[in-house]
Amino acid sequence: MEQFVITISREFASLGRTVAQNLSEKLGVEFWDRDIIEAAAKRTGHSVSLVSDEEETAKSSFFLRKKDRMSLTTYNINDEIFETEKNIILDAARKSSCIIVGRCSDYILRDFPHHLSVYIYAPYEERLKNCVETLMMEEKTARRMIREVDMARTYYQRKYCPDIRSVRDCCDLMIDSSRFGVEGTAELIAQALKVLPEKK
Repeated sequence: MEQFVITISREFASLGRTVAQNLSEKLGVEFWDRDIIEAAAKRTGHSVSLVSDEEETAKSSFFLRKKDRMSLTTYNINDEIFETEKNIILDAARKSSCIIVGRCSDYILRDFPHHLSVYIYAPYEERLKNCVETLMMEEKTARRMIREVDMARTYYQRKYCPDIRSVRDCCDLMIDSSRFGVEGTAELIAQALKVLPEKK
């Protein structure tokens, strides 16, 4: 099989990261998620905790009032980290076949020849169940996290991918993980990869 990259975007608590890990083992390729933060820290000279915190701040700035967002500088550490992570994603895709989770990687690699972009979702009640039973959250906390993380990811995408209005705009495959389970979802993605045409 030719060199490829699979990008996985996901709704919070749809088990997208777990699917990515399963798929990585199934295909025998590298899996990038938290490793991107560590690589960004090394390239920028910032600590891993700072990069992680600022990455979350970039997403949580969705919750700032409009006038407060307007007062932010045009270029700040969030932008520096995004640009660094973008270069890490590009380098990883060029180096070898891999799976990359989140961080607008579907948009960043939209012109990559052998790129399969996947969006993993699940019904609200299933995601709530995953939060409570798998992530061991209190139900009230889980409901708040689902709402806030989904909104924050939407803002992050709008900020750094301004011409993308919907996940469908740069997505090849959308899968309900609650219907197929982690193993089944990973298998569907692996099968889709086999018939993936090269982008022209």
